[in-house]
Amino acid sequence: MAIEHDYFGVIGEYWAEMIEFGDQRVEVVLEAEDGMVTSASLDAAAVLVGELELVDEDVRSAFVGQLDSGSSPVMRFLDVLLDADLEQADEIDGAIGRDSGDRQVDALRSLSLLRVDLRPEADGDGEPFAEFEYALAPDDTDERLIAAIDVGRAVVDVRFEG
Repeated sequence: MAIEHDYFGVIGEYWAEMIEFGDQRVEVVLEAEDGMVTSASLDAAAVLVGELELVDEDVRSAFVGQLDSGSSPVMRFLDVLLDADLEQADEIDGAIGRDSGDRQVDALRSLSLLRVDLRPEADGDGEPFAEFEYALAPDDTDERLIAAIDVGRAVVDVRFEG
C-alpha cells in the first residue's frame, strides 16, 4: 500500500532522490513500512531534507567534538585515512580543501556527504530517524563515517565502516 505526502508524493516502501546543496549531490532515501509511518514523521523528514545544509553542519560539529576521544569512531576513521603510508594519500590530501593548521578538523570539514537515509518509523527520542553517510575522497576510498540522528536532530550514534 502506498502513502501519499505533500513533499515526497506517492511513497511505496522506498523513495529516493538526488538533492543538491552547496557543491554536493546527495542521495536521499526514505524507507517507509506500511502502517508504521505517521504523517507527522513524514513532515519531520521533509523539513530535515529542506534544512539538509544546517543538519549537515550540526553533524560535522558533533564529529569535531569527538576528536578529544582517542577511541571514538571519528578518530579511528581519521587515523586510517590520514595515515601517511596509505596508498591513496595523494587523493586524500587533494580532497582536504581547507588548511587551517589542524589537519583533523580540515579533513572533517572537507568530508563529502554521500547519502542520507530517512527512517520515519523511528520517530522517538534517541531512535535513528536519519543516517548521514560521509567519506573523504569517496571515489578513491571505501572508508565511511556514518552518523545517526534522532527526530530532534541529536546525534545518537556514530560508526566507522571501512
